[in-house]
Parts: sequence; C-alpha cells; structure tokens
Amino acid sequence: MNEVPLALAAAAGALAVVNPCGFALLPVYASLLVVGEPPGRLTAVWRALGFSAAIIAGFVAVFGAFGLLVAPLAGAAQQHLPWVTIALGVLLMAAGGWLLAGRSLPFPALHLGQGRPVSRTFPSMALFGAGYALASLSCTVGPFLAIVVSSFSTGSAAAGLGLFAAYGVGMALVVGAVSLAVALARMSLAQWLRRTGRLVSRLAGGLLVVVGGYVAYYGWYEIRSRRAIVDDPVITVAATIQRWLAGFLDRLGVTGVFAAFAALLLVGLAVGWFRRRARPSS
Repeated sequence: MNEVPLALAAAAGALAVVNPCGFALLPVYASLLVVGEPPGRLTAVWRALGFSAAIIAGFVAVFGAFGLLVAPLAGAAQQHLPWVTIALGVLLMAAGGWLLAGRSLPFPALHLGQGRPVSRTFPSMALFGAGYALASLSCTVGPFLAIVVSSFSTGSAAAGLGLFAAYGVGMALVVGAVSLAVALARMSLAQWLRRTGRLVSRLAGGLLVVVGGYVAYYGWYEIRSRRAIVDDPVITVAATIQRWLAGFLDRLGVTGVFAAFAALLLVGLAVGWFRRRARPSS
C-alpha cells in the first residue's frame, strides 16, 4: 500500500522549482515576463497565469515522460543527465550572445531583440518549461522517482497519478506566485519598459549568457564530482543561494505557498480593477 502523503509530493514539487541545477532559470523566466510591450493592468495578471500554466505543462511533460519511459533505466540514464545540462547551458549562452549582438531570436513564437515586443505563445513557453525540466532532471530525478514513480509499482495506479498531480500542483504554486509577483511589478514599471525596450532585451541577453554559463558549469561540476571531491567556489556561492530559497519554501510549506499565491492573485486583480475604474473614459 502506498503511504506517501500528497502533501509530501506537493512539497517535493515546490522544491523542484528551486533545485540546484535549474534554479538559475527562474530569473530568465521572470525576464521573459518583463520584456516586451507592457499589457493592460488585468491582462498582465491573466498573462502571468497563462505563462505559468505553459511552463508547468512543459515541466510536467518532461517529468512524466521520464517517469514512464526512462524509469526502468533510471540508473543508466542518470549518468548521462549532466551532459544534457551542459548542452542546454551552451544553447542558452548562444541565445544570450545573439541578443547581446542586437539580433532577434529566430523563433516565430518568441520574437525577442532589436527593440521588438515579445510575442509569446503557449507552445513557446511550454518549450521553455521543458528546457527548465531538462536542466533540473539530474538534481531532482532521485526524489521524483522515490516519491512519485515508485508508487506505481508499490501502490495503485490511481495513487501514483494522485502523487504526480500533487507534485505538479506544488511546482505550479511556486511558478504561479513568481509570475504574479513579476506581473505586479511590471504594472508599476510599464512606462519605463516602454522607453527602454531595446535596453531590457539586451539585459535579458546578458542574463541568458550568465545563467547558461552557470547551467553548463554545474553540469560539468557534477561530472567532476563523480570522480573526486570538488571544492568549487562558484558552486558554493550558488548553492548557498539555492539552499536559502529552498529553506524559505520549506518553512512556508505548501499551505504558505498557496496563501502567497492567492494573496498575490487577489492583489493583482484588485489593482487592475481599481486602475481601470480610475482611468478617464474617452
């Protein structure tokens, strides 16, 4: 009988968002929400929720596919996951360098660069979520397999699906809270963003270079640490930040994260409604 509580699966999902391998991608996601043509007040809130859903869809799709298809070979697959992390980091660095050069990313679903607004679609943001998940796999696959995937063999399929859903809910609450916080800040910065669109897109490119470098470096660190004990100052600093974030989420708990998400949503809707009512009618 499967005795893993749903709350534990949800907590593991929440902590998966700030795992050591991929937590640096959170600022990149926030920059994707900021860059571009500022939307209307209420639109910013709904767009943040839509992007959160897309990110989680990509994240859950990768974890679900890994659990269903790769779990039987998890030991062998895990040996190669750091190379996936390195490859993703190099791709992020290349995309960031392209933006810093003043060019736009050659994706029809995500126009970013040359001062253009960002046209983000559900598939493009889901693809980013899948990349986030791929970067995170080597650090989160252990707890995921132990809590969620093992339940399919030790318990009923329904129980396993329930734990997988709880895992996804935990991730969704954290990503949703971050998205809403960025949306609220974006409402206040709307005028500044209109004036500095080109500068912000270049800053996003610089952030991609830094984060991609860290992601690739972490993958290489994982490979090196398997051969010998490695005392790396870069990883030590990043791990300190990551542990603080994870500790903060752990202290909040799933209930606290849900309360923060609900509060941010209510504040965003209230601010948007009052500003719309205060806007003079033409």
